[in-house]
Formats: sequence, C-alpha cells, structure tokens
Amino acid sequence: MLTELIHQDDCKKNKIITDPATGEVACSNCGVVLPEKSIDSESENLGTTSEGYLTSRVGGKISLKMADMGLSTIIETQDRDSTGKSLSRENRRMFYRLRMWDRNSRSANTVKSFQKAFTLLDGIKTKLALPESVVEQTAYLFRKISAKKITSGRSTTVILCATTYIVCRLTNTPRTLHDIADVGNVKIKQLQRIYRFLVKELNIYPAVYNPNEFVTRLAKAINVSEKTQRLTFRILDIAEKKGITTSKNPISMVAAAVYLALLKNNEKVSQMKIAQISGISAVTIRDRAKEIKKLMGGEI
Repeated sequence: MLTELIHQDDCKKNKIITDPATGEVACSNCGVVLPEKSIDSESENLGTTSEGYLTSRVGGKISLKMADMGLSTIIETQDRDSTGKSLSRENRRMFYRLRMWDRNSRSANTVKSFQKAFTLLDGIKTKLALPESVVEQTAYLFRKISAKKITSGRSTTVILCATTYIVCRLTNTPRTLHDIADVGNVKIKQLQRIYRFLVKELNIYPAVYNPNEFVTRLAKAINVSEKTQRLTFRILDIAEKKGITTSKNPISMVAAAVYLALLKNNEKVSQMKIAQISGISAVTIRDRAKEIKKLMGGEI
C-alpha cells in the first residue's frame, strides 16, 4: 500500500508516495524520485527454513554449538559472476586461492575436533532432552577448554561428556553421571576422572543436586503409589534438616528414602529392583537407609 508523505521541494502538489516493493520515494505530481530510501518496517526473516534463509538479510542465527558458529562461507566452483559471464584470468586465479584457503581453514584440527564434539552434543541433547541454554553453555565451555590446550592426549568424547555434566550441575539440570555415560558410551570411572580434572583446571565448584529433583523420576520408574512418593519427599525433607544428605550421593539418598517409604506403606518392591533402576548398589541403599532410620528415630 502506498503511503502519502509531505513533499518539501518546489512541487506545488507537495505530496509524494512510497513504493514498498522497491523502496523508492517519488512525487505523485511531477514524478521526481527523491534520494531518500524508505525503511522496511516488516519483521525480519530469521532464516529458520531453507526458503527463509535465501530471503533473509542476515542469514541464520549464530550458535556456539556449530563448528563455525554458523558463519561458514561457500565459494562456488564455477568461475562466473552474478550475470553468468566468465571471470577474467586474474580473477579466476584469485578465486582459486580463496577456495583453497577456505578449504584448508575448514579442515584444521581444531575445527575437526569441534565437528566431532558438537555432533555428539546434538545426540546427547536429543537423548537427555537438554534445554537449548544448556547446550549452548556446554559448547562455550568446551571451546574454553580447547583454548586452554588441555585436551591433548584425552578423548574428545569423554571431555565433552564431562563438560555436559559440569554445565548440568551449574544450571541445576538434573542429569546424573550414569545418564551421560550411557548416552555418550563412555566408562563411568573414566568420566569421573576427567570431570575431577576439568573442575580443578577450570576452578569451578558446581553445587550438589537436591535429592528432591530425582524423586519423581525414580518413583515413576519403579511404579510406586502417589502416597509412597509423598512420603519419600517428607523423608528427604527431614533428612536434609538433620544434615543427613550432606556430602552424600543424591541418587543414593533418594533410593534409600524410596525403600523406607515402600516399607512404611507395605508395598513390595525388592532392593535389587531399586538398585537396578537407580544405578546404586543394594549395599549402599541399605547403608543409607540405616543412617536415615538411626538419625530420624520415630519421625517416619
């Protein structure tokens, strides 16, 4: 739709029109095209689709989880300009060197490690349903670790898994070491060792998970009643007030609390089933249950 504006030149009509398709501003009376350009007030195309990317003025969004952060260059192999004409010999030689530099820059060792790591990160995100903020922060921390040059001689997969666990702890996203070790296909002891190494090198001290965050997850996996689940929350709240959960594995505390709640409500679920689902040994569950019963007395 053409918009009328006040024309300040010598034209007696003193009215101009704006063509939103071309952005030209012209006088409706004498036809003079003014040097000013109109401002496009339409919303920006974010380029989230293949069609939108072609019409976007800024391209796709920058993301740290991409090896090139979404700023890759593509130089066509055809030695022709935009009109289809062949390039001169000098320009062909220049573009040949540009393609070679672009290819070499994309095949650098650092970029290769980023490509491998961030491909794995996409898989971990899908399997563990990690939020986008956690993924971006993991990519940022992995780049920071690579810049410190402490990845030499160590598995990129294990380092990325350990970095993901650190970020989950920092952002209070309840994911266990066993979860990340399973989806990353790495050994739990190797992951623990690299985790301790990175925490020391980066001088980061993530807070311990709150056991309450894992109650619903474990209770649904074991298929306990709602009454037992509420009692588990109550046991953990009392245990936290008495300081029983301090410096303890939160999953082991949840498993022990669920076991005590099942006994209290006369629901028959074996320790071996709880141990198998939670990833905590039956001996540890019994030890934690004894500690809770001893310190809590008759409060449950």
